[in-house]
Amino acid sequence: MKKKTIKLLFVCHGNICRSTMAEFVMKWKVRTLGLEERFEIESAATSSEELGSPVYPGTRRALDRHGIDVDYSKKRARRITLDDYDRFDYLVGMDAANLANMRRFFAKKLDGRASKLHLLLDFTDSPGEITDPWYHNDFDATFNEVDAGCDALLKLCRAELEDN
Repeated sequence: MKKKTIKLLFVCHGNICRSTMAEFVMKWKVRTLGLEERFEIESAATSSEELGSPVYPGTRRALDRHGIDVDYSKKRARRITLDDYDRFDYLVGMDAANLANMRRFFAKKLDGRASKLHLLLDFTDSPGEITDPWYHNDFDATFNEVDAGCDALLKLCRAELEDN
């Protein structure tokens, strides 16, 4: 019997700060637990403003400072596609605008199945939005929020894997 794989897509506006941070934090957490073969983890944008751009320098520095040892050098911003809705189990936005944009973008796919769309901090005991470091330049504060959200989402996913 084939083991279940959980597919996560982290989404923000440009796919250079928050969603990439979440992608690489989660990849690192999964790798340290030896669960890489049970997860598929990516990130994408709701806009096309940064298409092809690398991970933002502030995000790279925060990942490095916090010991997230994952190769992000090849990552380039991409926009969500309609196929992403069917491909991923969880589409995880960073703020309410991301969630609203995903709902609009995937409207024809939702068909009452919006349960795939989430905010990262909604998995925690302190629901809310991931602060956008593009505006406040505090990438460590954003890292702490992303880290807490990834911990909570990973706990949920691990329970789901145990059930299968």
